[in-house]
Amino acid sequence: MPELRHSTIHIEGLCCATEEQAIRKKLSSLNGVHRLDLRIVSKKLEVDHTCEPEIILDSLNAIGLPGSPHPPGTLLRAKTPNRQLLFTVLSGIFFGIGLLLKAIDIHEPLPLVLFLSSIVVGGWRIAFKAMKAVAQRSLDMNFLMTIAVIGALVIGEYAEAAAVVFLFALSLLLESMSIDRSRRAIQSLMKLSPSTATVRLNAKERDTPVEQVRVGQTVIIRPGERIPLDGQVSEGSSSVDQAPLTGESMPVLKSPGDAVYAGSFNQRGVLEVTVTRPSNDSTLARIIHLVEEAQSKKAPSQTFIERFARVYTPSVFILSLLVMSVPPLFFGAGFADWFYRALVLLVIACPCALVISTPVTVVSALTVAARSGVLIKGGKHLEVLAGVKAVALDKTGTVTMGKATVTDIVPLNSRSPKEILAVSAAIESKSEHHLAEAFLRRAYDEHIEVNDLSVRDFHALTGRGVRASVDGKEYVLGNHPLAEELGFCSPEIERILNSLEHEGKTTVILAEGAVPVGVIGIADEVRGESNRAVGALREIGVRHIALLTGDNRGTAESISPRLGTDSVHAELLPEDKLKAIESLRKNFGNVAMIGDGINDAPALAAADVGIAMGGVGSDTALETADIVLMSDNLARVPEIVKLGKKTLRIIRQNIAIALVTKGVFLGLGVLGLTSLWLAILADDGATLVVILNSLRLLRSSLDG
Repeated sequence: MPELRHSTIHIEGLCCATEEQAIRKKLSSLNGVHRLDLRIVSKKLEVDHTCEPEIILDSLNAIGLPGSPHPPGTLLRAKTPNRQLLFTVLSGIFFGIGLLLKAIDIHEPLPLVLFLSSIVVGGWRIAFKAMKAVAQRSLDMNFLMTIAVIGALVIGEYAEAAAVVFLFALSLLLESMSIDRSRRAIQSLMKLSPSTATVRLNAKERDTPVEQVRVGQTVIIRPGERIPLDGQVSEGSSSVDQAPLTGESMPVLKSPGDAVYAGSFNQRGVLEVTVTRPSNDSTLARIIHLVEEAQSKKAPSQTFIERFARVYTPSVFILSLLVMSVPPLFFGAGFADWFYRALVLLVIACPCALVISTPVTVVSALTVAARSGVLIKGGKHLEVLAGVKAVALDKTGTVTMGKATVTDIVPLNSRSPKEILAVSAAIESKSEHHLAEAFLRRAYDEHIEVNDLSVRDFHALTGRGVRASVDGKEYVLGNHPLAEELGFCSPEIERILNSLEHEGKTTVILAEGAVPVGVIGIADEVRGESNRAVGALREIGVRHIALLTGDNRGTAESISPRLGTDSVHAELLPEDKLKAIESLRKNFGNVAMIGDGINDAPALAAADVGIAMGGVGSDTALETADIVLMSDNLARVPEIVKLGKKTLRIIRQNIAIALVTKGVFLGLGVLGLTSLWLAILADDGATLVVILNSLRLLRSSLDG
């Protein structure tokens, strides 16, 4: 069996859905083509095939859309359509001068020559594509415009024929420029990563192209430089601005052992970084390519519009034939008048504004989100977000930090909180218990030197606590049952313990000898933004917010009031979370599930849209979720829901503008109340309005 291969092909002439359909129709008929993805904004064709690549390239040539092989793992640079711009401008100049001469009553042949020059210069590419379409038995917009121009010439309407060519060429130019603008917006992400890196090799430093830097090599990043590759800090410490990747407003302190990411900005210290990923597999590169791939995952409205255009265009073409033939043949009407009306309908049949209404809007929204550290894997997820009525929140790692934190230190018998923490952290520094890190982290935050205390005779009391000597004094650090067993629990201490436990916290008692000196509360701390995020979701129309967790009910119910969730589903197995998602969907409609991207994968997949708190560089989140929050910032969720609503609103506005324009001029065309040039001017105007309306999303941000 022939080997299945993957090819990436650049198609410079690819700029609209009509050409996409021509490519799909041609290549789908080839024996050996198994899967293809077309990305209009990137002008890329991705093909899985067993046939020779030359066969695919020859087929593209046959339909007038030549392609060239494109190296994998790179992005195409946006190009200004210079030739297209030149021909369109020349066509406009010839047309404009011709109109001026005609207006001042300069007789033929000079105005005629200028109109014909305008038609040839502006229309040769359109006519060439039309011939290719005819050869493929396809009814595309180039064919419709060519027939309209030829018809106008036949009846002697040279000025109108030139107007059709110039205005249609202008429409294509605007469409091409808008797509290039969208492409440049995506590629602006690429500029975040420098093209060279300072590599240390054999005690010498040299600038090396990032593509040539190998995993395991050491790169030097000085203050004020961008980090060129993903890696791990081996020496030095510095504050690093990760906003381009995560949208975080505050720099993050990086020290030996910490991960750093390409595109981040090193602010203060010198960092030596061991490279962990090649340049084409950095977190930034993967984000860019996933944004690029998201173009092929079409929004429902885009799919609908393309289906509608496939029916609309031939329907109007047939209507134009009927308008041209029925009145003269059956009612004795003048042929020239009804022929002209049919030409107007051909112009109106061109679906430019309609098919461009969605893709430019979607790509603009995807780019805005990526700039703010949110990766959305396709327009369809944006549209689903816009209609979300219920949100399910995982607890651990989503609304909470996912790690134990010392939240309360209650002193007893005249001991200070700092002394209680110092002794407890010193004891736990010898322990392998999962709560030990919470004590050590709090001690570090409060600048307590645990190593200054001498810990001896350490003994673990399995399932209950530990016993140890600290600076010669005997201490017990244990849970509530151990405190009761040892007789430490007075009514006052019981009151403190019960109060903390009612809040869902784990309690620990520190005793010196037989005297309790402090009670410590430990909890998985709720993220600071969780409550704000829940409130913001309500404000934008989410009807129900549920907390899903495998944790015990007491802990879950203690957190829920602080968050403001409507329901709590606790002690859930993965299959129980699936049932909870189905129940929410049945009762409220579209459901978004927000989880950590790993243990919540089944629920994320079952929801209408799965949002992962992936964190920078999380492979699992990047691969499995529909949307990834690179900064683990829950406050981004209401912002992306608002972005989805805004995107859908703009798409609907664009579709309405296009359809109303078409409808009005179809009616005017049949009634003979409009002209060729006015019809195409209105159509081009609609296209321009749709493009500008879509591109205004690029001026947005998730912060406002």
